[in-house]
Order: sequence, then C-alpha cells, then structure tokens
Amino acid sequence: MKKYKELIERCCRLIAERGWTIAFAESVTAGKLAFEFSMTPDSGAVLKGSLVCYNACIKEDILGIPKEMIDLYTPESAEVTREMAARIKKLMKAEVSVAVTGLSSPGGSEQPGKPVGTMFYCIYIQRQVVERKKIFTGTAAEIIDLSLEHIAQTIIHELEGAS
Repeated sequence: MKKYKELIERCCRLIAERGWTIAFAESVTAGKLAFEFSMTPDSGAVLKGSLVCYNACIKEDILGIPKEMIDLYTPESAEVTREMAARIKKLMKAEVSVAVTGLSSPGGSEQPGKPVGTMFYCIYIQRQVVERKKIFTGTAAEIIDLSLEHIAQTIIHELEGAS
C-alpha cells in the first residue's frame, strides 16, 4: 500500500473526530486527492468535494481568480494556489480547504528556481493558513503521489499540534 493512503486515512479520521469537513481545489492532482479521500472509512462524514481546475480558464471562470493574477504569477504559483484555497473554502464552506498546483511534467511555467517537480499547496484549517512549496523528482505519477503524502502529513501535523 502506498504511504499516502495510510496518511490520508489518518487525516480523515482526525477531521471526522472534530466534526469538520474538507474540500479541494485541484490542478496538477486532477482529482486524485478527492478520490483518495473518498476511499477512506470516514469519507462520507468529511469529504465535501473537489473542483478540478487543471486549465487556467477554470481557475478564472469557476473560482473567479482574476486573469491578471494568473498572468502575473503563472497558474502554478504560490499566489494563485493561495487564492484557489481561499475561494474553494468560501465556495464549499469546509473547515479544511486545500489547493494544489504544480509542474509534474514539462510544458507548464517552469523556469529557473521553478523546475519540473515544483509543487505548491495551500491549506486553510479554519482561519489558519499553511503554505508550502516543494520540489520533487521522479515521474509525473511519483511527483503527484509525493504531493499527496506531504499534503496529508501537513494536515495531520497541524491538527495534532492543535489538539
């Protein structure tokens, strides 16, 4: 079993124990976060939903992120990811809201300091904001799996630290 599956199950259990819910705005992960959360025993109690916004037009048209912001920072950036998290939190009214963008393969906004493998995620836990930029190596699938692992670890760390 992949390591992230156990972490996601633990993450869901911690959210369920609080009577909270979780929602996602997923770009690079293309719904995999929501899928993996839906496979846990606590999914019915915690999972609100996910918006897959792989293309920038969905970030603009559905989430309402200004095109100027996306053009300025790129669709795969900390700034856009933070805005995605704030907007999915408002849209789905979840206590935990997660947004993730990144570059799992060539052809995006890679540049010096932001190579393929760069992943951004932002997590709102009630009013607290946790942001991360990670650079992973491997295939696109490995980069995405590592991102899921790190996102789940971050949520667990924050929830257990808040206990």
